Amino acid sequence: MLLTDADGRDQPLVAAYRTPSLRNELAALTKEHGALTGLPLRRLTAALDLTRVPDPVASFDCDTWDDIATARARIREHGHVLDEWISAVKDELGIDLDVDTGVLLDLARDAAHGVARPAAPLTTFLVGYAAAQAGGGPEAVAEASRKATALALRWAEEDDGETAAGPGGTSDTRPDAG
Repeated sequence: MLLTDADGRDQPLVAAYRTPSLRNELAALTKEHGALTGLPLRRLTAALDLTRVPDPVASFDCDTWDDIATARARIREHGHVLDEWISAVKDELGIDLDVDTGVLLDLARDAAHGVARPAAPLTTFLVGYAAAQAGGGPEAVAEASRKATALALRWAEEDDGETAAGPGGTSDTRPDAG
């Protein structure tokens, strides 16, 4: 499925592709051209059997100051939706707690990038659990977030060091599971 914008232009970065089809076409393009470097993305998408779905807001350019103002307004709307969602979840769960959402989002980002993507939701869950075990409250959430963020950043630094060291570098001492 590939979204098309209000002018009918394909937006290949706003799409869902089947992995086997992509791999087959990437292999064919590599065989035909020797490499993928420098090839336009439309060469890949043209060979795929795609269902096009019109979406007037599938993409937007930021070429002018007016475009930037529109994009910023959309971002603010997104933030408003997030605030509404958090309030609704807290109401549903019977939680009356004000926490720094930005700190938790930063933690999720650091865990996703420094460890692995699935680490983001699991880490934020564990931070919430640890905060509850510590008596709850914004301070407990902040402290658990600080510790988990520091750990994620250490893991990222260790991983960067091992990558730079190459195959003969320091072995990974992290557990395989659990």
